[in-house]
Amino acid sequence: MRMTVLQHVPFEGPAAIADWAADRRVPMTVACLHREEPLPALDAFDMLTVMGGPMSANDEARYSWLGPEIALVRDAIGAGKTVLGVCLGAQIIAKALGAKVYAAAHKEIGWFPVRRTPAAHTIFDGLPAEFTAFHWHGETFDLPPGAERLAETAGTPNQAFAVAKRVLGLQFHMEATETSVNALIEHAAGEIGGGPFEQTPSAIAAGTNYCLSLKPLLCRVLDNLTGPAGTGK
Repeated sequence: MRMTVLQHVPFEGPAAIADWAADRRVPMTVACLHREEPLPALDAFDMLTVMGGPMSANDEARYSWLGPEIALVRDAIGAGKTVLGVCLGAQIIAKALGAKVYAAAHKEIGWFPVRRTPAAHTIFDGLPAEFTAFHWHGETFDLPPGAERLAETAGTPNQAFAVAKRVLGLQFHMEATETSVNALIEHAAGEIGGGPFEQTPSAIAAGTNYCLSLKPLLCRVLDNLTGPAGTGK
C-alpha cells in the first residue's frame, strides 16, 4: 500500500500518521500544496490522507489548488481508494461528496472529550466510549449522503463520519503530537477567542500529555480503516 498526504500549510503535517506509516512499512509521500507542488495522479497512491489548515473548504477562489484537490478526493473515493481527512481534510471530503461546509456555532480549540455515537462504525472498533482529543476548527459540515456519524462533542455534533469501509473524516486531531500542537500554537494562536470551547495557549500546551493516549487510538483507527493493507506488506 502507498499513501500520499496532501498538506496545506507548513505547520499541519501528518504528525503521528507518519509514525503509523513508518511502523507499518507503508511508503508515504507528501504533496505540499502551499508550495504549489502538483497533486498526485490517481494511480500514484492507494491511500489519500488530507490534512488540516486555516483555510475553508469553500475557498476555491483564493487557492488555485483547492478545486482540483476536491475533485481528486471525489475521484479517489469513486475509485475505491482509502481516504482519510483530518479537520479541513474531513470538510473537503464532505464537500467532495456534496455536503455543505459552513461556520460552526462555536470554535473548538483545545482539548475536549469526544463521544462515540451508539452505532459507531467498525472503523472505531476498539476505541473507548469517550476520549479526549485535540481540536482546532471554526467550521463544520453536514454529513454527506450515505455517511455514518461516528462521534460528537458538546460543541459540534458531526465530529467524525465514515462512508462505506474505506473513507473516514475526522474533525478532531487524533494525529496530534507535542510538536504538532506547539506548531499550531505558534502559528495560529491569533485565532483563539473567548468562546466556551476555546482554551488559552498555555492550557493547550499543558495538555500535550493527552498525545500519549491518543496515539494508540489513532493506530487502531488506521489499522481498522486500511484492513490487511495496513500491514504495508
